[in-house]
Amino acid sequence: MEYLISYLEDLNTVIILILIAALLWVLGKGADILVDEAVSLSIHWGIPKMVIGATIVSLGTTLPEATISVLAAIQGNPDLALGNAIGSIIANTGLIIGLAALIGNLPVDKNVINRQGFVQLSTGLLLAFVCLPFLTSVPGGNIPQFVGFIFLGLLAIYIYFSMKWSKDSGVDEGALLEEERSSVVSQILKLILGITLIIISSRILIPAVEITAIRVGIPQAIIAATLVAFGTSLPELVTAISAVRKGHGELAIGNIIGADILNVLFVVGSAAAVTTSGLDVPASFFKLQIPTMIIVLVLFGFFSIGKSRKIDKKEGLLLLAIYLVYLVLNFTWIS
Repeated sequence: MEYLISYLEDLNTVIILILIAALLWVLGKGADILVDEAVSLSIHWGIPKMVIGATIVSLGTTLPEATISVLAAIQGNPDLALGNAIGSIIANTGLIIGLAALIGNLPVDKNVINRQGFVQLSTGLLLAFVCLPFLTSVPGGNIPQFVGFIFLGLLAIYIYFSMKWSKDSGVDEGALLEEERSSVVSQILKLILGITLIIISSRILIPAVEITAIRVGIPQAIIAATLVAFGTSLPELVTAISAVRKGHGELAIGNIIGADILNVLFVVGSAAAVTTSGLDVPASFFKLQIPTMIIVLVLFGFFSIGKSRKIDKKEGLLLLAIYLVYLVLNFTWIS
């Protein structure tokens, strides 16, 4: 990554802007491939799209968060690892669901919400609980290494039950009318290709945008406070927008539910497991980050069980507004 940043810094600003445009195209193409193949797999296996989104797709799109958080923990920046995970949950549930609801239709599957949605809220509350400073004397808190291993164990249990639950569900309505044009192996390879294109392009795009922002005079503090969490959530964002545009809003919701769960069990779990001293929790997180995470998760869960069986535009607008207020408070309230 340091070599990449050094290389980009040597490029002319015009060249970087052209590169950004090309990366955005690749990012969108990767999202299209990912959505198309995820939908094909859900039809082929007879598994609802929301379940595919909450497992296979979310595992792929959460890799940037996991990579950054584990490396940050190993390099002695555990607060960055935890902040990345919590910030990504807030961005996923506030920004991405909010935007997706404004752009298109976001239907919810009652059974999936009752199962994966319950796990989503439970893991968020569990993360908030283990952050509490009852096991340490530091001003904030600490997530011990053994808790990281517990989270990874819970991740394995979650994936097992997700697959088990999927066997009780039929294919989406109208799915049987569609024809399978390729083998499962081909679909899986294309899905992996889509995930790879999204991750690689997003990892190059963020430093390119950051360098351009610095050159045009945007303060580094603002860049650091917004681009890191937004950048690691970029795969979920482009996947959700692509899914909604193609009429597969339930895949977008499933992806966000799964990504939120994985941000706790996979990202925080992995980061805590690789550090003998655990992950320190800054005291400031209890002012804004953790309360905001709980608020957006509770609201999303409440909206999901409504009679309309979808996240409508008003609900999406409220989630988006909360995210925007969260950003403003990061700059004006939390020092």
